Amino acid sequence: MRGTVLVARQDNLGDVLLAGPAVRAVAAAADETVLLAGPRGRAAADLLPGVDRVLTWCAPWIDPDPPEVRDAGVERFVEQVRALGVSEAVLLTSFHQSALPLALLLRMAGVRRIGAISEDYPGSLLDVRHRITGDPPEPERALSVARACGFELPAGDAGRLAVRRPLPDVRHLVGRPGYVVLHPAASVPAREWPVQRCRQAVRALADRGHRVVVTGAPGDEELTAEVSGSRALDLGGRTSLHELAAVLDGADVVIAPNTGPAHLAAAVGTPVVSLFAPVVRAERWAPYGVPAVVLGDQEAPCKDSRARTCPIPGHPCLSDVDASAVVAAVESMLREVAA
Repeated sequence: MRGTVLVARQDNLGDVLLAGPAVRAVAAAADETVLLAGPRGRAAADLLPGVDRVLTWCAPWIDPDPPEVRDAGVERFVEQVRALGVSEAVLLTSFHQSALPLALLLRMAGVRRIGAISEDYPGSLLDVRHRITGDPPEPERALSVARACGFELPAGDAGRLAVRRPLPDVRHLVGRPGYVVLHPAASVPAREWPVQRCRQAVRALADRGHRVVVTGAPGDEELTAEVSGSRALDLGGRTSLHELAAVLDGADVVIAPNTGPAHLAAAVGTPVVSLFAPVVRAERWAPYGVPAVVLGDQEAPCKDSRARTCPIPGHPCLSDVDASAVVAAVESMLREVAA
């Protein structure tokens, strides 16, 4: 075994879930696996199989609302890593993030072997400088880093997303399994399907005889109430992430934008209708390893812009997707799964 190994993924919930196969590869060979997460992804870290311990630290070069850099905070983080006795680290980053600031801090903490993707010259900061060719899905990209560092998935692990089981009993919230979930919120406005389209989809699905559940995080209650109206069960703000996983596990199909719950649905094995704004590439970030339909104009002018607020008047990439297209995708997927 290879001692205490730290795996870093320091951004959002969905990003942490997509790191799951890489984490399991590390866990197969490590005595202890520590997942370093940012505050926005911390809850997802608790769901990943293979994680023995979670360390939370907000990286000021990654978080979209970064804290001020202070000596005391950086020194405290370095001391925490040193106290854990980390011998190796596998740093997982998105295509627009640098692993080098974290590698420097881990060197200061005494970590002897560090691997990451780096286009920039890493000097003595990396022992394994990994390069990526092509544009693979994010879980495969992350797993390739772990493999470059000498970690392989155990026999029988197909590399799909996963969560710890058993999941909590949520029958008191949703009743029996067998419903369609619509999750309207995303971490940034540019990725959201317009509210009026969400409301239309709820009504259209209900008219077709589907039981509809609308989900949302704490703070989304006003949105989920508006979307639900009188035709859907509103669970906005009523579930922990662990409970949300169980709700999604009981669904026949999940409808969601490019956001954490879409990846959580994939991690519990539920098909996804993905309302995907092309501000980032669907090839990288679409729901992974489950039946999925991607809706939205992937060649819209906002393509690859990484915009947080839509730069195009009217948000056409998603506004032009109407409720009938979503209902058709849901029912086609239900027929495919039943076949």
